[in-house]
Amino acid sequence: MHNSQHVQHITDLLTAWANAVRAKDVSKIMALYHNDIVAFDAIAQLQFKGKANYREHWQRCMEFCSGESMFEIHQLQVRADQQLAFSHSLNHCGGTNDKGEMQRCWMRATQCWQQGNDGWKIVHEHYSMPFDMESGAILTNLAP
Repeated sequence: MHNSQHVQHITDLLTAWANAVRAKDVSKIMALYHNDIVAFDAIAQLQFKGKANYREHWQRCMEFCSGESMFEIHQLQVRADQQLAFSHSLNHCGGTNDKGEMQRCWMRATQCWQQGNDGWKIVHEHYSMPFDMESGAILTNLAP
């Protein structure tokens, strides 16, 4: 398989993953992660180690957003060779609150992928949100 085919395959996997996030389907979300995933998410704790630990986090996230969910991947860039790949994007995500109002923000995402016997899996993921250094406030109103 040529590198461009790996890039397309990972792009397709991320498209399916984004659909799973919008559907709040934790099993399909978790299908992309390696058992030994190390994740630096923007919320809850400093790091998550292992698929089971990260699954619990994703489950809590889905339960927190009780209404309609939105998740869009923008400016996706993927680089790949035969064994390793790297992707990064700006993601627009949010959900409706208990008043039915859509609350959304932009986040930054980076994934490191490894090709194995079970296909491409994310071995490291990093989500972050920009913040104001003086106030410490998260900047949820920024857009690309």
